[in-house]
Amino acid sequence: MSFDDLNATEDEFWYKIEHMTYDWKPSAIFSNEYIEGFQENVITSIEQSFNTLQNYTHYKVQFPNRNTRILKSGNYLLTVKNADSKVLFTRKFVLYENRVIVGVNAIRGRNTHTNDQKQTVQFTVNYNPNSIRNPGVELKTTILQNDIWETAISDLKPQFFRANQLVYKYLEKSSFWGGNEYLNFDNKQIRNSTIQIAHVEKKDIYNSYLYPQERRSFKPYTYFPDINGQFLIRTIEAENNDTEADYSLIHFTLNTNKIANKAVYVFGAFNNFELSDENKMSYNKNSNSYEASILLKQGFYNYTFVTKENNKPTNLHEINGSHFETENEYKVIVYQKAFGENYYRAIGVGSKTINPQQ
Repeated sequence: MSFDDLNATEDEFWYKIEHMTYDWKPSAIFSNEYIEGFQENVITSIEQSFNTLQNYTHYKVQFPNRNTRILKSGNYLLTVKNADSKVLFTRKFVLYENRVIVGVNAIRGRNTHTNDQKQTVQFTVNYNPNSIRNPGVELKTTILQNDIWETAISDLKPQFFRANQLVYKYLEKSSFWGGNEYLNFDNKQIRNSTIQIAHVEKKDIYNSYLYPQERRSFKPYTYFPDINGQFLIRTIEAENNDTEADYSLIHFTLNTNKIANKAVYVFGAFNNFELSDENKMSYNKNSNSYEASILLKQGFYNYTFVTKENNKPTNLHEINGSHFETENEYKVIVYQKAFGENYYRAIGVGSKTINPQQ
């Protein structure tokens, strides 16, 4: 885990690791049961940025380390706090064992009303009956699309029990909107314009202006490779990406009419697929477009635009459209709470990238 502090001071930051249930509630076990060492530790690997317009301090911690060794599989919540115990951010991660074999397949949706827009995930779990005595009760499952936890589908029940195998072949309950391929930009050469970056201005820091994007909800599907919303920090103008990659204020523009009663956000792994004031777009009625400016470290980024209405789930396809051809990665995580145990372990993971031509 690594992050930057843009105050560029060597402040004291702490991390905390908590074991969670399959549905991300605190586990019933104590920290000394799943950690050898300490649950909370100060981050000691600190470096200052070098030769950048935006000064920052880079913090990094690797697991396991001499203070923290995780002993059990399962879901974990990693929290980073400052010296005043204020939570700065949290991240979810999963450690798993290879105790079951998970076979995953992703196909075009079968509902005639949405089969041009949805994808269905079907899977099997092959297990050893000597270690899993009552699989219908002991096992829980979660399906992830492109590592986005908000849209995860959890706790499906097996439809068929075969010899040492559970079969999940739902047509609707395990369906996801296919969405569209992510947009991208690459500013590894921070001073240069590219096919995605219209121009760059050097002020107190760099400012990169992306070409305006159009709403894609009514356009036909076009395949182009993406990395499913992820990002990669990199610079080709120095050797150390951690401390020599600079920051640029990225200016996003979406040309579309104002969407009533909904907020529009820039969305991707760079903001943990979460919505906040930092990635919320504002509407410019003079240019009839949504705009946002986000400070990001040099690298290659996937991003997209999403909408949010009050307490309803984030809508990933209203602006981008949804197509069954879209390339997406699906993961199925299998959890077990065995008889007599008081926590959920993760006992297997299977994955499948759907074929755009399928």
